[in-house]
Amino acid sequence: MAEKRKVGNLLALAVLATVYTRPMHRYEMASVMRARGKDQDMDIKWGSLYTVVQNMEKHGFLEVVGTDRAGARPERTIYAITEAGRRELVEWTRELIATPQAEHPRFAAGLSVLAVLTPQEAIALLRERLGRLEESIDAQRASIARSGEEGVPRLFLVENEYGLAMLEAEAAWSRSLLGELTSGAFPDLAGWQAWHQTGEMPDEVAEIAERGLPPD
Repeated sequence: MAEKRKVGNLLALAVLATVYTRPMHRYEMASVMRARGKDQDMDIKWGSLYTVVQNMEKHGFLEVVGTDRAGARPERTIYAITEAGRRELVEWTRELIATPQAEHPRFAAGLSVLAVLTPQEAIALLRERLGRLEESIDAQRASIARSGEEGVPRLFLVENEYGLAMLEAEAAWSRSLLGELTSGAFPDLAGWQAWHQTGEMPDEVAEIAERGLPPD
């Protein structure tokens, strides 16, 4: 079971990994994380950086080690990772790698109410999504290949490989569903279509929908 973190925002994980090698001020943290593409690896809200850093200092994961001033700019506080912060980073990483957790992607939410669309619209939208997925797959493959050619060690590309694998799996599944819908092999496609044409929900669908309603 996943442990409840004192600072559970994934931005905190990115910050700890960023200052793991050397102390930085917040603006430098953000710059380095953007350069490393951390906002592509996880859902990062940059506006939370100040609060996240403040909370990590409060819980002893970061400590102030000095200040920096460049020209007329305001003074900037420099933070370093503490031993407690190093332990938190390692333990959190272990948990993320070893412990699967349920996630709720937007696509799954849309699929859960797919019946509100006509089969024809579902087909058109799946084709649109599949086209965008294939573009993303091509771009991700090219990016990984380019990074390899530039000498980036595979250790720093595994998250990109995982992202590519997930895109490929989603594309394959979407392609399969699209094939069933266009060929007519999808179960009770006619009943789905009739529902939208007549406004009358098939009895078996109505029964399932009724059972799924929460009790009064």
